[in-house]
Amino acid sequence: MSKKLHLISLGCTKNLVDSEVMLGRLKDYEVVDTPELADVIIVNTCGFIQSAKEESIQVILQASSVRKKGALLLASGCLTQRYKNELKELIPEIDIITGVGDFDKIDEMLDSKTNSITPAVFLADESNARVITGSNIHAYIKISEGCNQNCSFCAIPSFKGRLQSRSIDSILKEIENLTSQGYCDFTFIAQDSSSYLRDKNNNQGLIDLIRAIDTQNLAKSARILYLYPSSTSLELINTIKDSKIFQNYFDMPIQHISDTMLKRMKRGANKQRHIELLKAMRNIEGSFVRSTIIIGHPGESEEEFQELCEFLESFIFDRLNIFAFSSEDGTLAYDMEDKIPTKIINKRINIVNKIISSQQKKIKHQMLEKHHQVILEGKSQVSEYFYSARDFRWPPEVDGEILINDSELDDMVLKSGYYEVLVNELKDGFLFGKVVRKI
Repeated sequence: MSKKLHLISLGCTKNLVDSEVMLGRLKDYEVVDTPELADVIIVNTCGFIQSAKEESIQVILQASSVRKKGALLLASGCLTQRYKNELKELIPEIDIITGVGDFDKIDEMLDSKTNSITPAVFLADESNARVITGSNIHAYIKISEGCNQNCSFCAIPSFKGRLQSRSIDSILKEIENLTSQGYCDFTFIAQDSSSYLRDKNNNQGLIDLIRAIDTQNLAKSARILYLYPSSTSLELINTIKDSKIFQNYFDMPIQHISDTMLKRMKRGANKQRHIELLKAMRNIEGSFVRSTIIIGHPGESEEEFQELCEFLESFIFDRLNIFAFSSEDGTLAYDMEDKIPTKIINKRINIVNKIISSQQKKIKHQMLEKHHQVILEGKSQVSEYFYSARDFRWPPEVDGEILINDSELDDMVLKSGYYEVLVNELKDGFLFGKVVRKI
């Protein structure tokens, strides 16, 4: 009888790829949905900001409290790498602890019941068998690990290290492997995707990769997450626009727009450069522009915040994530003076939320009574009575879904795949659509 495994992957999609590598190494285990049934529980943690750290600790403690007698609890990932010494003392319930360097040795650690936290950072490549989760069409592909940027608020380089990129050939081989298994939609990820191959003295590595994937012509659709303003060029934007495979999807976290704040945050690009890039993205027909901002970074004045608000009212993002500043030890901002009180941060976030909420309602209304090309993944978690679809441009989960409750096809049992839908209703914030044809 095979042992039972329950794996919880927290945090970003880059963590998910590492979790899928662990599942590939543990393919002889039976994966179960609840920790109570498992002989081995793995929590792949996130340690990016305070809220993520708290969630990781809570999940570890919860898993420990419900596990059956004799079950092993293993904690891995960013939190354990960052706080390896403190965690073992804080949570003695953890049986095995590992960081971000040994995902491909997880089976050996379980067999020997030994800890392993190495200084090296693991980067999955085509040789690592993965168990893709959540889809039989879509897969994430990690193109690099680590980051050479020096953002004042970010602790990632302290535990993920400097940029290390995979070769283009390695990525092409992984695409070949995945398409042979039926995967055809890909999202390419990294801490800083637009700096891909800069560690190998190639400043247009991402451009070369896009063109190589177009030439390979195996993927049906793709998109890139996490462009960085200082390493994104107009040529890169136009290369995405001209690609027959990559969607006009631009995910570039700006964090702020005020020149003085961008300098304080050590973002490496000024307001004028941000606006130039964003306008180039927006001017592409059918483009989808996503970004992230941080509210309450030390020293953020009322005037700088108002400048940000005025920009957000004038440049409408298709999606925008809002984060409250998190003071992380080991970062430049951690020791900065002029910390912003939580009460003021929350007030500012509420102001931005009102701006964004109004815009999002208009964006959704503009989708009504129009035909959209979508990828249908299966049943929606909203209800078993709906199928879940997403616009070609959108990665899974990040940008929402279109609920399918009708079809002009003869067979109402819809299989995963590419469809054209008519979005015909907006109710309680949910978009509803009808399948018109299979693409």
